[in-house]
Amino acid sequence: MKKPLVRPWLISLLAAVIYVAIVLALHGWDPLALVKVGTRYSELDPQGTEGYDGQFAYYIALNPMGAVPHIDVPAYRYQRILYPMLARLLGLANPAFIPWAMLAVNLAALAAGTYLTEKLLEHFGVNPLYALTYGLFPGLLLSVRLDLNEPLSYGLVQAGIYAYERKRPILGAGLMGLACLAKETALLFVAGYLVAFVLSKDWASLRWLILLGGGPEALLQFSLKRWLGDFGLGSGGAGASPFSFVPFGGLMAVGWVKLKALALWLAILGPTVVLPVLAILALLAYRFWRGERHPIAFCLAVNALALLFLPFSTWREFLAMWRVMIGFVAATVLYGAVIKSRRILNYSLFWLALLVFLLKE
Repeated sequence: MKKPLVRPWLISLLAAVIYVAIVLALHGWDPLALVKVGTRYSELDPQGTEGYDGQFAYYIALNPMGAVPHIDVPAYRYQRILYPMLARLLGLANPAFIPWAMLAVNLAALAAGTYLTEKLLEHFGVNPLYALTYGLFPGLLLSVRLDLNEPLSYGLVQAGIYAYERKRPILGAGLMGLACLAKETALLFVAGYLVAFVLSKDWASLRWLILLGGGPEALLQFSLKRWLGDFGLGSGGAGASPFSFVPFGGLMAVGWVKLKALALWLAILGPTVVLPVLAILALLAYRFWRGERHPIAFCLAVNALALLFLPFSTWREFLAMWRVMIGFVAATVLYGAVIKSRRILNYSLFWLALLVFLLKE
């Protein structure tokens, strides 16, 4: 297949650099503008500003063992240990360098994840330009801008999938394990591969995935329990509501707060989340019935099912939804390539319309 003259990974990287440069220019080139520090946690002022999630990775990077007083839900934030520790290492543990290191890690992760998506699309015999759906997805670009864990985690997920497609199960399992240490939502991909390996009776790959893909996360969770008194896995940080037991119950709960808000949410999230999830689940049900056993199909199924039961605290915030959708978007693009569905691949490009939310800055 002929390669495009301008590669999606480069387009995505340039878009992210331009976006971040605009934000920095608007804030006097202060890298902490990306972190969004809130005085409620930085100064321990109960009446202070909240800031945003990137600040917790920043606090951990600054002082790995002493950040607990500055974190809303310590176990929940510490389970995402890989990103802040990489930033601390790259920033030489220097407080002046760490914010820039956080940005550098995420820019590299975005470029690498998009590049690997290109390679996977080429491997499956489709146009690598569809990797733009991944690289320009607003959930990822906003995560770069806000110093969040997602670019690193999903970049490692894409690397793990690529390793599996190259028949390197040990490397694939190890990369999935690292992805989980960056953000626990990567466990959805581990679960997808676990199901695939069980059904295909690939016991060797299953053992490696349990050991390297799930083992480090399990060790981390029990370490957090011993140190902080709680496991990290949960529905969110401070103010998070529990997972819904009713499909799309978290979305419907928006109507209990304000009915007019539900109409707006449905207008935006209906065509971008609800309908794609239902369509994908219907397609997968049919293909599983017909004997589909590709691991990416199971990864997509697990990610789609997870979206059904998101808590109200996630549905109520568009940014949170774009972040949690990254895995579903990535798996949708890859599965569209697996089955060579031009319809899925073309429809996935409509998610880029959500880039309008970047203008909110």
